[in-house]
Amino acid sequence: MPVNSFDNYPMTWKPNLTNKKGPLYKVLSDLLEEDIKNGVLKPGDKLPPQRELADFLDVNLSTISRTFKLCEQKGLISGEVGRGTYISSDVNVNSTLLNPSNTKNLIEMGATYPPYEQNKYVVKFIENMLHQANADKFLEYSSPCGTLAQRLSGMKWLKKLDLYVNEENILLSSGGQNSLCAILSSLFQSGDRIGTDPLIYSGVKTLAKMLGIQLIPIMQEMNEMSPIALKNYCKNNELKGIYLIPDHQNPTTHSMSLNTRKEIAEVAKEYNLIIIEDGINSMLSEAPIIPIAALAPEHTIYISSTSKVLCAGLRVSFMYTPHIYQKTLELALYNINMMVSPLNAEIVHQLINSPTGDKIIRERKNMIIERSNLTDIILDGFDILGDKYCNFRWLLLPEGWNGKIFETCAQNAGVQVYCAERFAIGNASVPAAVRISITAPKDLTELEKGLNIIKSILQHDNAFTML
Repeated sequence: MPVNSFDNYPMTWKPNLTNKKGPLYKVLSDLLEEDIKNGVLKPGDKLPPQRELADFLDVNLSTISRTFKLCEQKGLISGEVGRGTYISSDVNVNSTLLNPSNTKNLIEMGATYPPYEQNKYVVKFIENMLHQANADKFLEYSSPCGTLAQRLSGMKWLKKLDLYVNEENILLSSGGQNSLCAILSSLFQSGDRIGTDPLIYSGVKTLAKMLGIQLIPIMQEMNEMSPIALKNYCKNNELKGIYLIPDHQNPTTHSMSLNTRKEIAEVAKEYNLIIIEDGINSMLSEAPIIPIAALAPEHTIYISSTSKVLCAGLRVSFMYTPHIYQKTLELALYNINMMVSPLNAEIVHQLINSPTGDKIIRERKNMIIERSNLTDIILDGFDILGDKYCNFRWLLLPEGWNGKIFETCAQNAGVQVYCAERFAIGNASVPAAVRISITAPKDLTELEKGLNIIKSILQHDNAFTML
């Protein structure tokens, strides 16, 4: 029998266990998921304290603890010491940014596809490369994490970002997501916690969820992770690492200050954190700030994908790793891929050491600037963030909108954008905003059309009349 009477008690969740069979913690987890789907529980709703819920259901406290832990692993809830447990902000939003078939007739401005115009240079380059005397060697099995020459090119590549490392600390992988998969699956375990910005790259969210790793939103100051908040969290909780995109943070476009990078590096050293630094946007920045990896090299794994910079289809990424993690990551990459594609790795290696590679980067930067200028002209008067070198923009919506409604309205009008809810972590507060990819449209004409559709939606007085 419950200790207290709950007849007139205003509990936010009163699950009914009548006629339910199976382990109670699993039954309760399923009921919570069902109530979320049915709208009984909404993002941001606070759940009853565990003891209170155990008393109401007349079950052991350990049963409720197991229920909450399972729901946390599913990404349904997020708890914080001293604040309670809440339904996750992104629980009703698809975080996977794969394009469903029903978006094929939309102007794509959601996914951050790079410009494809420079692919013609890559095609010509490959044609010439395959006429080299030893071209057949590029089609054979090779070193799992790249040859010496390819790693030396990686060293040259990272040097452009003010990261001076030795080639023996460089591994090649099949793109940035492949690097993240290797890192999270080999250096972290289910139940481990990684600190992140409150809004982050959705690929990390889906990967962490698959592996049972909990992402913790760390409070921000001036739109970037607060070193003080990070330190305070580490003092009171177990945190194994942090994930950051310091340059043109995805999705907010913000670039972290040098001072904050230095302070975060010091916190990582003090609490022995693994820093996963994603440099996906650094090479296209106007003047990249020194990476955190250069400030805390023994604690940082740095990922630099060439996909957004040279060619999306080649899927090659350079990864700097401290010696302590190298063998573990080598084995992880081998188990996942067996090896990076020798042909793709060789193409990237030769591109980096040729004028063609520099030409692609130069043209790509100029193209992003041109598209940024058009974006600023059409959306003048609206609160749109991001500098001229950023291939996506962060649109803060007028009062009366939220990101999810705006995304739906944009889809109905023929444009795909991504709402802030897709990037939210745990019970973090979600701004009314959408991410707009300015490089995904096939040309300036299509970009202009998409931006004008977005502008017309923004000029509408009532969001709900657009649905």
